[in-house]
Amino acid sequence: MPRPLGELEDAVMTRVWQWNRPVTVREVLEDLQQERSIAYTTVMTVMDNLHQKGWVRREAEGRAYRYTAVSTRAAYSAALMNEAWSTSDNPAAALVAFFGMMSAEQRDALRDAFRIVGYDDGTAAEPPAESAGRPPAARPAAPAAEPPPTEEDSAGRAAEPGR
Repeated sequence: MPRPLGELEDAVMTRVWQWNRPVTVREVLEDLQQERSIAYTTVMTVMDNLHQKGWVRREAEGRAYRYTAVSTRAAYSAALMNEAWSTSDNPAAALVAFFGMMSAEQRDALRDAFRIVGYDDGTAAEPPAESAGRPPAARPAAPAAEPPPTEEDSAGRAAEPGR
């Protein structure tokens, strides 16, 4: 389980996640300086710490490095939620309290997530219990997006593509 990021680590990782490309200390520094006064060496140290902790990988480019996120913000958030939930002495009560705090948009996102993993109507089989010593089975991929609707002519017949 990842430890929660500190304030400055989170500010740096937010940029790395948002930009979704290899970034330099200088780029992060210049963006951070729009919000606060901060030294190059401070940002460099934070990015080095994030590398040491496994949050970013880096590749040398001349005398500098380019840093890339190892995982997504969504994966980080999910790991934090899972850790918080799994340490509860009453996981069901923790979920009830969590759901009670959710906004309408968050509840919609939860419904969408259940549909994606196949738990939208309660009929999906539960994932099999993992056997000791075996790696967990891969989750099925999310269903493919629905094909776009076909265009119809004035008589209600499907039109040929490109017409």
